[in-house]
Amino acid sequence: MDDQATTSNWSRWMIGIAIGIALVLLGAAGGIALARSSSPDNAPTAVDIGFNQDMSWHHLQAVQMANLVPSRSDDTDVRQIAFDIGSTQLEQIGRMKGWLNMWGELEQAPAGQLMTWMNADHHHSASGVDGRRMPGMATSQELARLRGLSGKEFDVLFLQLMTRHHEGGGAMSRYAAGKAAVPVVQNLANSMVISQDAEVLTLKAMLASRNAQPLGTG
Repeated sequence: MDDQATTSNWSRWMIGIAIGIALVLLGAAGGIALARSSSPDNAPTAVDIGFNQDMSWHHLQAVQMANLVPSRSDDTDVRQIAFDIGSTQLEQIGRMKGWLNMWGELEQAPAGQLMTWMNADHHHSASGVDGRRMPGMATSQELARLRGLSGKEFDVLFLQLMTRHHEGGGAMSRYAAGKAAVPVVQNLANSMVISQDAEVLTLKAMLASRNAQPLGTG
């Protein structure tokens, strides 16, 4: 790779980082403003707090996977959906972190206590990273494999992992959409249900067109 191409790639990478930071800051500022506009009668409950803590963590992995795509895939459709997912979820992380900061609840729940804000009928015994997985989260081994691939093999595994990731987070979003006390949290959760359900259909269609099948739920 010549010096000009190296400089161009470096510039694109720096621009991407700058856009990501801007989206988080914008989302945080918007989240605080929206939460402050909510009725004081709608104080955050364990559902509001737990959903924002856990979904921020869940979203972060999707953003990390999406960020791998530009350097490993030449497929225009895969690059586009990765950009859409990464930018949307980064902005949503900013909003959720903004609310949590305003509530003084930024600290993530300890291992083994994730998703306890959901009742027994909806609770999944899973958690974070390195063996602590929430539903749909890729394992450290799966992420390592993804990082080691490129081209069509990367595209298929990325689409498989992202499909499972979206489906796994759906239970949290649906629960929060119906049970959260703060209206802006309910609205965000509901918008996640709608947008991610649509994206799952797209991801599955993309897999089918590449002669591949979704992974089992995790």
